[in-house]
Amino acid sequence: MSYAQSPKKTGLPREVVKWLLSLDLSFYPKNVRRELSNGYLVAEILSRYYPQDFPVHSYDKGISLSAKQRNWSRIERSLQKQNLHLMKEVIDGSIHCKPRAAELLVQEVYTILTNRSIRDVQGPESDFTDQEYQELLPTLARSTASRAIKNNLRITEIMAEPDISTNQRKAEVILSRHLDHKAAERVSNPGRYKVKPKLGRPAAKNLVTSSRGDDTISKFCSSSTWSGAAVSFKEIKDMSVWTSRWQQQVTSRALSDSNPLLYRMCTIDKKKK
Repeated sequence: MSYAQSPKKTGLPREVVKWLLSLDLSFYPKNVRRELSNGYLVAEILSRYYPQDFPVHSYDKGISLSAKQRNWSRIERSLQKQNLHLMKEVIDGSIHCKPRAAELLVQEVYTILTNRSIRDVQGPESDFTDQEYQELLPTLARSTASRAIKNNLRITEIMAEPDISTNQRKAEVILSRHLDHKAAERVSNPGRYKVKPKLGRPAAKNLVTSSRGDDTISKFCSSSTWSGAAVSFKEIKDMSVWTSRWQQQVTSRALSDSNPLLYRMCTIDKKKK
């Protein structure tokens, strides 16, 4: 079958592209993620090897969620008759047009039908998110938290499984991954975010309390840090108490700025006690 135009880049290995061209399909998948989501083209590929089990005329070309689910359930039943299996995560990712899911599906079908292995095939541990794409973008162009949830939690996923708690857990996982990525950016590039060292952390390391005993206090006073300065036990004790109170004030102020409701609840609990 001759094509009017040469196939565009689809993100598939060269041997897989040549294999697809040799099957004489009704159309070539220029957009693999979109055109393999309903399962019609996958059924047409399988019909070249098992024509009795995969009649193409019984599959729907529609793009609705119900049409996709019907096609893929029929494909899975026919594959079980031949003792062939596709990964459920890959099928779900292809239905919902997740990144890299359709490419992995075609490569898996190629491996099953031809008994040939592909070197750069990804394993089942792929999470089908847009993290790789986001890492290629500059910092200003990367997704916000709301955009990350919208990109990685498709509307068809919510329609296929309308359970609120399940979708909430998915959104929490996406948000947690986004926040971890942002925290790593702040560590790797502190100049951009103007990250300054906090005064409370180094002060807490040098705290000396009276519970350590007079021996510890005397050793601390005789150290090189305090050499040449006459420091009494009362002065060190007062300094420790002042530092502890100062840290409590800084913590309460930060809590009131970040989460006023939580700060108000903590204040009410302390007054009750």
